[in-house]
Amino acid sequence: MKFVAKDDIEAPIDFVFAEVSDFDAFERAATRRGARVRREDDLAAPGPGMCWSGDFELRGRRREVKITLAEYDPPNGMRLEAESAGLHSECRVELIALSPQRTRLKLHLELKPQTLSARLLVQSLKLAKGNMTKRMNLKVADWGAGVAQKARRRA
Repeated sequence: MKFVAKDDIEAPIDFVFAEVSDFDAFERAATRRGARVRREDDLAAPGPGMCWSGDFELRGRRREVKITLAEYDPPNGMRLEAESAGLHSECRVELIALSPQRTRLKLHLELKPQTLSARLLVQSLKLAKGNMTKRMNLKVADWGAGVAQKARRRA
């Protein structure tokens, strides 16, 4: 099952990539939402091989996940892979410079169930795909607006 969201952000591609790859900020945001996140690698600089493990509550159950940074290509994008209880996920972030001050962000999320229970979860998501896609687009647009606002303040 695939989801795609995109947004055009009024900020230079380097600035947007710096925000997209601010892994500490994403860790803090997950923690604020009740997840426990642990960095598993000891890399000094961002790059392939960075790894996190975490757990969070979803639908009344505690879920565990392991996330790995598979590709890291500044300022063009990155690819993350996640494994969680029979569900393999891949998240690809693409950045395209439309002009010196405008960047297109494309977010691709693919869910691949490996077990029967994961297939049931993905099947239930398929029933709500339109709503899920709309919510994902709104979240990406909101995040992009925040990045554009930060870029304006720094300029």
